[in-house]
Amino acid sequence: MKKIGFLSFGHWSDAHGSATRSAADVLLQSIELAVAAEELGADGAYYRVHHFAQQLASPFPLLAAVGARTRSIEIGTGVIDMRYENPFYMTENAGAADLIAGGRLQLGLSRGSPEQVIEGWRYFGYAPAAGESDADMGRRHTELFLRLLAGEGFATPSPQPMFPNPPGLLRLEPHAAGLRERIWWGSASDATAIWAAQMGMNLQSSTLKADESGEPFHVQQAKQIRAYREAWAAAGHARAPRVSVSRSIFALTDDRDRAYFGRDGGGDQIGVIDNMRAVFGRSYAAEPERLIEQLRADEAIAEADTLLLTVPNQLGVDYNAHVLENILRHVAPALGWR
Repeated sequence: MKKIGFLSFGHWSDAHGSATRSAADVLLQSIELAVAAEELGADGAYYRVHHFAQQLASPFPLLAAVGARTRSIEIGTGVIDMRYENPFYMTENAGAADLIAGGRLQLGLSRGSPEQVIEGWRYFGYAPAAGESDADMGRRHTELFLRLLAGEGFATPSPQPMFPNPPGLLRLEPHAAGLRERIWWGSASDATAIWAAQMGMNLQSSTLKADESGEPFHVQQAKQIRAYREAWAAAGHARAPRVSVSRSIFALTDDRDRAYFGRDGGGDQIGVIDNMRAVFGRSYAAEPERLIEQLRADEAIAEADTLLLTVPNQLGVDYNAHVLENILRHVAPALGWR
């Protein structure tokens, strides 16, 4: 069995054919797609976070709204750029959203991706400390966020509070029990995957990673996952970790699918991102029988317990629900995912 969810980047534009022409369109359709995905039997609704772009950004209002409209589907991010985050305020927001959702939040964090503006985190009031890189700052924010989520008291109460306090040092409220174990780290390298394991975070691995061996993307990603699990075991954590990979996968079952995605998905691509040589994984688009055989050969999907399907959100809720249903009905059972 494998958990299957969707990952939406939440684009909007007034381009011809776009079903999301405004931020309001994207936000409302993101909620409706989660409702539709839950009805289809999907396991997760995940959203990307990008600042200064015509895409989804501040995640917690959306996560809370999805939590209020759904009952069982996991609700998450892939990923929140921690260079932009105040760990204290984020702890309160995350706690509130998780309580609204009944403990279904799955928060993916990371140091972030290439930005729309130069050093955008500075506009949010953050800067690396002396000797730090911006990536170091993102990991520092993450470590503090994880400590705050544990719910231990740390703040000295006022001797004359407005409201009665419980005894001892105070923690941030509302506190969401168990959320600390539902934090993921989006890793592009083997080293940061190992760090995530040491920190007790689940692993998110996307459709790109550092090209560290020259091997095919799915082979390198599978090795990254195995290195993560080895580091997790060495750290002695009590629970079992979770691992997700994301893919663009389209089962071609009607003329719309063939018109949108009928061209061969091609192979891996090599590029440079943030001065890092990266390998970008292929997209999959084929008739269900052929698609099943292609996916069976993907080593990283086999290693992961969760698969996030990147969706073309600008094609609208109905079409994206069709994309998810195609995978759940025509592909997943044959691969033992259902």
